[in-house]
Amino acid sequence: MRAEACPAGAWPAEFASTAEDRRAVLVLSSLRGITPRKLIDVALERRTASATLAWIREGRAGSDNDVAFANELDGHEIGRALAACGARVVHWGSPEYPSQLTTIHDPPAAIFVIGRSPPDVVHAVAVVGARSCSELGRDIARDVGRALSLAGVDVVSGAARGIDFAAHEGALAAGGRTVAVMGSGIGSVYPAGSRRLVERIAATGTIISEYPPRRPPSQYSFPARNRIVAGLARATVVVEGARGSGSLISAEHAMEFGRDVFAVPGAVTNALAEVPLQLIRDGATMIRSAEDLLNDLGLQLVAGEVADRVELSDAERDVLAHLGTPMLPDRLAPLVGSTVPEVVAVLMRLELRGFVRNVGGRYETTLTGAAPQRSAAGVDEH
Repeated sequence: MRAEACPAGAWPAEFASTAEDRRAVLVLSSLRGITPRKLIDVALERRTASATLAWIREGRAGSDNDVAFANELDGHEIGRALAACGARVVHWGSPEYPSQLTTIHDPPAAIFVIGRSPPDVVHAVAVVGARSCSELGRDIARDVGRALSLAGVDVVSGAARGIDFAAHEGALAAGGRTVAVMGSGIGSVYPAGSRRLVERIAATGTIISEYPPRRPPSQYSFPARNRIVAGLARATVVVEGARGSGSLISAEHAMEFGRDVFAVPGAVTNALAEVPLQLIRDGATMIRSAEDLLNDLGLQLVAGEVADRVELSDAERDVLAHLGTPMLPDRLAPLVGSTVPEVVAVLMRLELRGFVRNVGGRYETTLTGAAPQRSAAGVDEH
């Protein structure tokens, strides 16, 4: 499902061009009562961040609380808080600012980033869904995250419990990168139960927020962050979602931005299937599995390419090299010179990472092309 791309508001090119402007952006990003749309309107008139901040401090824009807050905040102090949590600010117009966000409605004046630079839109897919998801939904989200990661695509989600969590986990299990877009200030984690997950993502992937440190989450910040989740990605996948779910907001943003939308169907009597079924009825592409998604996106799990991206042990490479056809562990064991329990252990590790699947007791590879090989000297041959 793809809609026409929409015209988007844009910040002035000179908005964050000086050190004073960049400090002003930190303060503006901390305000809680004035929306990016309203800030863009003021910025288009005032042209720079420092002039926009002065306008608000004088009470010419924003709420009374915004005016008071803007006069209390210190850009230098916010900058020190950024450094303390290992984050950096990426301003509008910066080479690191994701180009795909410049085409969405109400793009942030800056994003705050921990870890790797955000991916380009071609190499990013969003996976969203219910927090209170089913076990089946969790398994599907994990499989989708793992498959996308093995295909070289960054998985974008919101680090919430449920579907978000499972999609991130799937990507990490495959040794790939994932992007968590937070609804709270950078450096803080909400919900607290996602802290360990966010730490793992920060070590290999990317953490993004449009809010500076110490900005608490609010009832508005999570719906607002959904536009960034959808905006970063070439496509959005909705696994589960009940009526009123934030996953519908993400999908609607994706459609507004002209991006593809995919949905996993469920029983019509299942409340968690309401959003996916509504999206499919409205034209979203139905997918039954991660394999459907990869096919529709034109992605393949090519053995050599996958092996280049992830770490495989010698035993894992040997097993994959001999899985030309579906095979039982007891038949595979003599081919690789191992015992059946050893082969089963390797197969289970490969299955967890998405390299093989068990079909009726026989294992087959999920990859296409030649399996990764190992020379006598232990050097990879592709």
